[in-house]
Amino acid sequence: MTPERFSRLRAALTRRQPDLTVLMDSVNKSHNVSAIMRTADAVALHRLHAISTNAAMRRHHMIAGGAKRWVGLALHASTELALEALRADGFRLVAANAGEGAHDFRDVDYTQKTAIMVGAELIGLSAAALAAADERVAIPMHGLGSSLNVSVATGAILLEAERQRRAAGMYEHCRLAPEEFERTLFEWCYPEIATRCRELKRAYPPLSADGSLMANPLLAP
Repeated sequence: MTPERFSRLRAALTRRQPDLTVLMDSVNKSHNVSAIMRTADAVALHRLHAISTNAAMRRHHMIAGGAKRWVGLALHASTELALEALRADGFRLVAANAGEGAHDFRDVDYTQKTAIMVGAELIGLSAAALAAADERVAIPMHGLGSSLNVSVATGAILLEAERQRRAAGMYEHCRLAPEEFERTLFEWCYPEIATRCRELKRAYPPLSADGSLMANPLLAP
């Protein structure tokens, strides 16, 4: 770990937005999951949520490229359990759905604590997600097509959220809890050592100002 790389990782983590997320409701194609994760990293999302009734979503996550190292993924056994968890954490639920009552996606305030819910292209959001939504948003379509690819639509909404949050100064200071920040920074900098520490049930050692380890946690006590 060089001081330059440590500085870059620390700066990126400082910009993370813990109160903006995406719930992928049965998004089941690897290229869509991968594209959403890359966009999430670009706009500094800290964690995504997804439904995983089998091992498919874990496989999608594993092939998502470098972005999977920087964006957390919380898996839920059902849409209902995901909604319950997001509600308990204080998220407002915004459904990407072009049905009746949908607003232009640019007319929504994404500086609030927001979970953007997106569904698979063929079936869209589940009935449970739509019923739970506080708001519905749609992207205006001026051509002959009726919808965008789910990853493209998610990207458009996330970029609007980034624009609003940047204008509000929400990228200018760290918004993660100190314990979460230090834990995530260590896992970004030393992923293999972090994995081994968890296996051994050992605490992560502190890092110096230049990112070097201040102790070797893998030495026998």
